[in-house]
Amino acid sequence: MEVARKIGTKIRLYSELVMFSHTLFSLPFAIISMVWAAEGFPSWRVMLWGLIALVAARNGANAFNRIVDRTFDAQNPRTAHRHLPRRLLEAKEVLVFVVVNYAIFIFAAAMLNPLCFILSPVAIFLISSYSYTKRFTYLSHLYLGFTIASAPIGAWFAVTGKFAFTPFILGTVVMLWIAGFDIIYGSQDIDFDRNHGLWSIPSAFGLKNGLRIAAGLHLIMVLLLIALIPIRHLGWMYTAGIILAVILLLTEHKIIKPSNRKRMNVASYNLNQVISMVILFCALGDYFLL
Repeated sequence: MEVARKIGTKIRLYSELVMFSHTLFSLPFAIISMVWAAEGFPSWRVMLWGLIALVAARNGANAFNRIVDRTFDAQNPRTAHRHLPRRLLEAKEVLVFVVVNYAIFIFAAAMLNPLCFILSPVAIFLISSYSYTKRFTYLSHLYLGFTIASAPIGAWFAVTGKFAFTPFILGTVVMLWIAGFDIIYGSQDIDFDRNHGLWSIPSAFGLKNGLRIAAGLHLIMVLLLIALIPIRHLGWMYTAGIILAVILLLTEHKIIKPSNRKRMNVASYNLNQVISMVILFCALGDYFLL
């Protein structure tokens, strides 16, 4: 009984460490990409190994980021409660967790097709290197979005084993969307970033300009979603999903208040999880029902 309780506690701690619920940011777009690539639901084998690859890569990258940022996290009052600063988990054991997840990712990629396997080390480099970008460029938000954009692009590769135009448009949508709300989230740390030599768009350009840039990125994101309509011959249900996503994005930008952590979590995380699910259901409904 005691062993089971300890295992359960470890699972909970690691799930919190990598913010497992935030898989909802990338997973819906990966599913859309798979369905469009397969022109229907892909085989169970591709779905299974694709999902394993996505989750393992994301878990490894998030855990690695926590290791790299643990010193800054300990100094920042907003992040001092995280697992490594509080020593709920040790850096060495988290590093083992990273290595295991990256190994699972490479194995899953190999089970998909040769292209995925060949590109897997490149993907690991990209998703791991993000952790250092805030040390030297305010474009770290876009780089984060770029790494997460690998989800729909990789999902397409998993199904077809070939390059195509559509997944890169979908990937760009994800990149701009993630970068936009990461700028919003980063606006809570303007003073800390400036005092500790960390780079971000809000700390470089100020709060108002940073939020304008975030809004601009989200506008381009919406335009690209619209551009997919003629490319993929999409109908009214997908269009309705875009309209709902725009309403949610407008709400997100309306409620921003950096001094209110609860509002910022809603704006940066909760609303965006809803946005991704709305786009997923409307895109799938449009494809299979119309």
